[in-house]
Amino acid sequence: MFIYLVTRNPGKLFAAKHIFDVYDIEIKSVEKDYPEIQGDTSLEIARFTARQAAKELNHPTIREDHSLFLNAIEFPGPYTSYFEKRIFPSELLKMLDEFNDREGFFEIATVYAEPNGFTQEYTYQVPFELAGEERGTLQSGWARLIMLKGETRTLAEYPEPERIKIWDRNYEDIAKYLQAKKM
Repeated sequence: MFIYLVTRNPGKLFAAKHIFDVYDIEIKSVEKDYPEIQGDTSLEIARFTARQAAKELNHPTIREDHSLFLNAIEFPGPYTSYFEKRIFPSELLKMLDEFNDREGFFEIATVYAEPNGFTQEYTYQVPFELAGEERGTLQSGWARLIMLKGETRTLAEYPEPERIKIWDRNYEDIAKYLQAKKM
């Protein structure tokens, strides 16, 4: 059994394979550029692309999308990529200085879609806080500020395999759903 995963992100592919290999489900990456709608939630964005790809490929497909929310300004949400390209980490810290709140969360939405339009949808939140200064060299941008709750290192200070469990929860739920569906 195999499923398509619509992504060009090696981290997302790594997290998905990490889980689906355990369930003996093969993941095939779809690197086509599907139009990404401008939605208010990651779930809307993931649902749209998963349905479109499943219909086009005539095969079950998964799409994961995540947003970043800063509690103080309830922003940028699904527009994270746009703002991260325009607001440097040091500028972000200055913006948040007046709020005295550097906490937020990732919203992670993953949608499994079948060619007939059926979907299974999963979301969860991963809380984080921002460091007071940029740290780390493994990633750039805001990853040099973001520390997952309970961590002392920024995302840019430790390798993806060490934090894989944070990103693979929805993939595990989909794998369990598919296992139960087979029975």
